[in-house]
Amino acid sequence: MRQEWEPEDLIEVWTLEEDQERLRNKSGANRLGFALLLKFFEVEARFPEDAGEIPVPAVSYVAQQVKVPGEEWAAYDWSGRAIKRHRTEIRGAFGFRECTKEDQAQLAEWLAVELCGVELNRDRLAEAVVARCRNDRLEPPTPGRIARLVGSAVSTFEERFCAATVGRLSAATRSRLDDLIAEETGTDAESAGGGGTFFTELKADPGALGLDSLLAEVNKLQRVRALELPPELFGDVSEKLVAAWRARAAKEYPSDLRAAAGPVRCTLLSTLCHVRETEITDSLVELFIQLVQKINTRAEKKVEGEFNKELKRVRGKEGILLRLAEAAIAEPGGTVRKVIYPVAGESTLKALAAEAAANEARYRARVRTVLRSSYSNHWRRMLSPLLNARSGTTRGKRSYRKQGSAHEGTRDARGIPRRRRGLSRPRGTPGRRASPSLRRRQLPCAGSPISAHRLVSSI
Repeated sequence: MRQEWEPEDLIEVWTLEEDQERLRNKSGANRLGFALLLKFFEVEARFPEDAGEIPVPAVSYVAQQVKVPGEEWAAYDWSGRAIKRHRTEIRGAFGFRECTKEDQAQLAEWLAVELCGVELNRDRLAEAVVARCRNDRLEPPTPGRIARLVGSAVSTFEERFCAATVGRLSAATRSRLDDLIAEETGTDAESAGGGGTFFTELKADPGALGLDSLLAEVNKLQRVRALELPPELFGDVSEKLVAAWRARAAKEYPSDLRAAAGPVRCTLLSTLCHVRETEITDSLVELFIQLVQKINTRAEKKVEGEFNKELKRVRGKEGILLRLAEAAIAEPGGTVRKVIYPVAGESTLKALAAEAAANEARYRARVRTVLRSSYSNHWRRMLSPLLNARSGTTRGKRSYRKQGSAHEGTRDARGIPRRRRGLSRPRGTPGRRASPSLRRRQLPCAGSPISAHRLVSSI
């Protein structure tokens, strides 16, 4: 309860009106103590833990009403028979009853079933217990007991969550998860994080932008999929809960996970791999886009450098442009034929325009040539693994993604809509020639040249 009260608030909350009838047979410290407990319970729906919880302004104001000196509050007995009678009388006045052990067990079960899966903050769970007690007209337990009740409910929920998760995993998947943190043989001591195990690689972010980083991420994604986690493993739990367990698993060392109980270890590793599969897929998309931009930027810079060198070897062009500028400035009102042609004839201007147009066309053609060369010599290696990774994503979608409805049809490995099987053959299959529009949409197969804009269009 807050300790600072304005006079208006004191009058509104702490005024004894019809409550004066209950004070007739009480006097001295018991009279003041009963009045303060009564008004405190009316506001908080619980009794104070000690005298310090009652605001000093409220003590003075209530003491004036019951005509007892405020100093008597310090003499009130918090452990005698009088306070027990007072509490019983106040509960009866408001229709409340004491919270028994059976009530606390029911509250813990309610938390474990209804709230622990969606609310991870223990302070808010404690507030929910107090609110539930108020609604059920129960005197809430003490804060210490509520904290223990919340801890018991969280432990119960986690046991059930881990048991449900393990029950959905096959024996082979559980074995593969344990292999992630298996202690390496041939080493005297295990380094922090598990040495060179895949568990450490799984938690790491992609390296510097480059083809090696992309291929490493593709390999990481394939190894995660090889665990064969069920698509609906966490379909009935909140994303907040899965994210919390994933963060918890990321902080653990392999040795800590090996020491944990089997259900807890499998659940931690499952949540980590489940979330990391999505994160790795997203990072692959970002890496792919950045690599395509890198290819295009490098090609343009290379061609620009070549063309700049060629422009420096052209003789007389700078002088012609200088004389044209001087003539135009000297006679800004003159006509082109009278001012410009005497400096550079019509044939010279046509030649300059033709040369500029030819250079622009050569520039675009040269950029395409460099792109094809770069892709053929180096970047082609990334396309086949990416296509395989994407086809794996199409075959098995995780529970956090909405499944398409039946009337939407299916999609092939390139993401192109396909009609329902058995009704008609998709375009581009043997026996039917693909239309030009479809051929433009298809991703190029490994071994064929590709340009940056086609890579971007195929994403």
